[in-house]
Amino acid sequence: MTVAARMNDLGTESAFEVLARARALEAQGQEIIHLEIGEPDFETPQHIVEAGMKAISDGFTHYGPTAGLPQLRESIARNSGEVRGTTTDPANVVVTPGAKPIMFYVLLALAEPGVEVIYPNPGFPIYESMIKFSGATPVPMQLLEDKDYHPDLEILPGMITDKTRLIILNSPENPCGSALTKDELETIANIVKEHPGLYVMADEIYKDILYTGEHYSISSVPGMQERTIILDGFSKSYAMTGWRMGYGILPEELVPHIVKLAVNSVSCAASFTQMAAVAALEGPKDEVEAMIGEFAIRRRIIADGLRSIPGVNCPEPEGAFYAFPSIHGTGLTSTQFEERAMNEAGVALLSGSAFGEYGEGYVRLSYANSQENIKKAIDKLDKMVRAL
Repeated sequence: MTVAARMNDLGTESAFEVLARARALEAQGQEIIHLEIGEPDFETPQHIVEAGMKAISDGFTHYGPTAGLPQLRESIARNSGEVRGTTTDPANVVVTPGAKPIMFYVLLALAEPGVEVIYPNPGFPIYESMIKFSGATPVPMQLLEDKDYHPDLEILPGMITDKTRLIILNSPENPCGSALTKDELETIANIVKEHPGLYVMADEIYKDILYTGEHYSISSVPGMQERTIILDGFSKSYAMTGWRMGYGILPEELVPHIVKLAVNSVSCAASFTQMAAVAALEGPKDEVEAMIGEFAIRRRIIADGLRSIPGVNCPEPEGAFYAFPSIHGTGLTSTQFEERAMNEAGVALLSGSAFGEYGEGYVRLSYANSQENIKKAIDKLDKMVRAL
């Protein structure tokens, strides 16, 4: 079969590839501790499940508006106002099956050959993949270990050219677990405002999983709401990965283009899952808070444990549920460490190189697993490294 040349520009998520290899080893009887997948190991809160089931019984099983049910768009707008301190018009909200479509649609709408897009690196691999697929040129903004995986914003102005149309931010960040500060976001905003036609896509999918302080959105900086595209969803905060519920909050002029792309690809998100999402936003948050509290305990266990391994250094994660230790001192490449961890230690983790050119020399571990398993994994990795 001859496929379109653009398919060569489309990458993938190695987490699912590593998961498949881990499952194959488990099928052969090998014990594997899963620290590769970025998915909360908690069940969806019961009141959300019940709302979804009730919605099915109540007939929410048909097509809905492409941009989303009015009930959910209104709820998202209210919630965004509470979280970000902005006034959001429900008409600027577009609901999609998962948050990735927003990312894809925005890049298809704004990026094209001759355009440059700045993105975090190490970063979520789909950013670079979709930038290339759109025909644009990806420009990596390095996250630095010696700055606890924050960027050097003094060099950002020099990265922007007359071809730059979009800057992607992810805070808290995958894979590094870093979170941009209010001062950093204000600095970025002031730089962006100097360039007419330059927009920011703020991926805030992990906004609720912070361990110190409160979430601050670049959209709340004066003059930035109309220059910011918010990408968010329910998978991480509410343990709803399988419900496929995401959304974008968009500048008014971009909404019809994103809706048009949704019409041409997915038609609409499932109606009953949207009603479950309303329950997530409007209902109690005690189970969510308990989940984040448990992540905070695991964060300490995994960061301290990794730092105890010879040749490994791990800055403290500030948000999300990932640790991104440097393994430079072990003498292994990222891919070698990933493979030996799986085959020798029985620990599934991800090579840092899967997250971009600046990820080499690092690995990513998700601490969406039990405290017991995290401690066991640290012990196994320690033995593996000491035996090198």
